[in-house]
Amino acid sequence: MVQLSKRLQAVAGLAGEAEVVADVGTDHGYIPLYLVCFGKAKRAIAMDVNEGPLLRAREHIRQYHMEGRIETRLSDGLDALRPGEAQAIVVAGMGGALMMRILSEGERVARAAKRLVLQPQSELPAFRRFLALHGYRITDEEMVYEDGKFYSMMAAKWTQEGDREALQAMAEADYKYGPLLLKRNHPVLRLYLLRQKEQKQGILQKLGQNARQDVKVRRAQLEGELEEVEALLNAYKNQEEKVL
Repeated sequence: MVQLSKRLQAVAGLAGEAEVVADVGTDHGYIPLYLVCFGKAKRAIAMDVNEGPLLRAREHIRQYHMEGRIETRLSDGLDALRPGEAQAIVVAGMGGALMMRILSEGERVARAAKRLVLQPQSELPAFRRFLALHGYRITDEEMVYEDGKFYSMMAAKWTQEGDREALQAMAEADYKYGPLLLKRNHPVLRLYLLRQKEQKQGILQKLGQNARQDVKVRRAQLEGELEEVEALLNAYKNQEEKVL
């Protein structure tokens, strides 16, 4: 059976069930194979901007005898997908800036999907802000720790009325760490916050009492960030005490 890494398992888990799922930047085609093999999708479209990954994906599709249910398409982002053709669209494992470009250029297709599953590798605060500004509501979030790295992923859906109210209601910490991860006191986010606290404390210790102006500015910035992280960790502690 198809085996996925912890990161890809979490991404696939957010896709839910769909008649057709499209995977943008499919690489080896593992996510479409997993979703079809386990009955989460009846059909899948594996897309990539380069022919090389599609050749690898086709090999795996043949290996699992899924040629009739999974097709491959050469596509720059969402270019080769029609609006409404896929109910779920997965865009994972890319930089946040590239994913914002893909969603902007393929806006008609992205808006028509019932669910977007998104896993940016960088620029998460800017990416979450982009979603809110462009009328996408985050409906689910997940976070995993694998091979020494933290990965955040989310499901989102375009809302016809836009998401201005949600944008105004979100705090800066929501953009940084994920509104639903914070709301659910996600255990992996707690681990990430503890790591952040340790790193910031270490940097502050190294900076010491250096009187240089640029160091003083950096120290003040770090102290503010540390205060925010500690406040979020205290929220976890308070929630645990309520449960007990």
